[in-house]
Amino acid sequence: MGYKENYDYWLNDPYFDAETKAELAAIKDDDNEIQERFYKDLEFGTGGLRGIIAAGSNRMNIYTVRRATQGLANYILKEGTQAKGVAIAYDCRFMSPEFADVAALCLAANGIKAYVFDSLRPTPELSFALRTLGCTAGIVVTASHNPPEYNGYKVYWEDGAQVASPRDTAIINEVNAVEKYSDAKTMDKDEAMKKGLYEVIGKDIDDKYMAELKKLILHPDVIQEMAEKITIVYTPFHGTGNVPVQRILKELGFKNVFVVPEQEEPDPKFTTLEYPNPEDPKAFTYALNLAKEKKADIVMATDPDADRLGVYAYDTKSGEYIGFTGNMSGMLIGEYRMKELKAAGKLPSNGALVKTIVTTNLADPIAEDYGLKLIEVLTGFKYIGEQIKLFEQTGSNEYVFGLEESYGCLVGTHARDKDAIVAVMCLAEAAAFAKKNGRTLWDEMIRIYDKYGYFKEGIHTVTLKGIDGAEQIKAIMDKARNNPPKAFGELKVKEFRDYDADVTINNETGEKGKTGLPKSNVLYFDLENNSWCCVRPSGTEPKIKFYMGVKGSSLEDAEKKLESLKAEVIKSLA
Repeated sequence: MGYKENYDYWLNDPYFDAETKAELAAIKDDDNEIQERFYKDLEFGTGGLRGIIAAGSNRMNIYTVRRATQGLANYILKEGTQAKGVAIAYDCRFMSPEFADVAALCLAANGIKAYVFDSLRPTPELSFALRTLGCTAGIVVTASHNPPEYNGYKVYWEDGAQVASPRDTAIINEVNAVEKYSDAKTMDKDEAMKKGLYEVIGKDIDDKYMAELKKLILHPDVIQEMAEKITIVYTPFHGTGNVPVQRILKELGFKNVFVVPEQEEPDPKFTTLEYPNPEDPKAFTYALNLAKEKKADIVMATDPDADRLGVYAYDTKSGEYIGFTGNMSGMLIGEYRMKELKAAGKLPSNGALVKTIVTTNLADPIAEDYGLKLIEVLTGFKYIGEQIKLFEQTGSNEYVFGLEESYGCLVGTHARDKDAIVAVMCLAEAAAFAKKNGRTLWDEMIRIYDKYGYFKEGIHTVTLKGIDGAEQIKAIMDKARNNPPKAFGELKVKEFRDYDADVTINNETGEKGKTGLPKSNVLYFDLENNSWCCVRPSGTEPKIKFYMGVKGSSLEDAEKKLESLKAEVIKSLA
């Protein structure tokens, strides 16, 4: 049906509640708003749902969440794994507890037990919880770092990673097969609890999660020695990281941890932030002010669902706090662990470092230096989680570290998604180790650059909302795909990769090959002089992203080369 018919259906069908109908009646004279809300169903993509909270088929609300959950329930029933149950966590956003209960009661009505956290929890703890409980799947209600008007719904499978191919497609098909919203089941919460189909979880899982993290510490003696000599400023950006981060740092022995008071408590409006994203320097305003007051060594921030980490470190030479990209902080953690594991004789001989295709090429020489197999996967941490599962099934490699450029990494295999709680812990340990040796984390970053090369990466993001925006994004991708540039300025394209078509083209020989990775709407240009660029639409936001990387002879040289490449990429592709 068309968007107007869809609107009338929601407005008049007795299945939808009075509050929903009142909200929709209020926009009856706004045709553009009606079209935006009803021109399609909110897409259940490979990771789940994400959208603006409002009434309508193209919005996040109890009906779209229940329909998605019914599709998931139908898939679980067909798999015959319903007896294992499903774990559910949620963040601090508007409607997150309500959406968690909507999902839980839909599952319960289908005879599938739901294990629901008693309050907000980080996304990585959900990954840990579902594996600990032996669940068949997991759900996290979160919109990560999106603006306050958004919420989302991510689905995980029994290995603890977000669902990947071909399971993701099978679940999407089940969701799309739920044609009527009224076909999605639900039941009374008290009844579900009496029948043992709704169980509240919390402290026991928290304690086990903390215990697993502590096992990953390499130098507890160094932490104890430096506990009162190192100062840490932390902000949870009003999100889920506050309690677990404070707990793990306290239990490890760190004494001087200062939490940004203005951003400590959960706040669905994210009042102190334009954008609750650790990639945004403006988000660190309060934290850096507190850091200067406390003379902090490091400043750390977790995003609202605490799977991504942002970092600033004090530089004794300049007296300034220097921001780290996700590539920088990730490689700092990874290289520290490789160095210390090797020194202790504990670095596995068949170890693997896993990164996404848009993550820094600094990983390549570091992996080679430490004798690790470097594995590249598509963008999305679920593909890193998939590699961990493969290693366990085949014994081919032992997971050492995994990272992606968007401020996410994973130490250990307790979770199968990026984990900012463990990243905070490991970076705090690395800072303590550095300080014991008279160095800062910035000194350590420069040591890594001096040894392996001055790699630098950047990103250019274009936001294009609504129906027209989706068409513009498609047009940009089509143009780049059908007429790929042969050069960006003076940098020739050595190889062009179209991951959607699963084809690579060597521009020097004309030879064609396969990418070797799953199908994905991503285009990659391998350039001369250790440079590259890549373009892909965001899977969770109305954006198209242009990634790029270079290698310079110094920080200044790398910065100059990156700015030049970025200008050429924007001119050629954006």
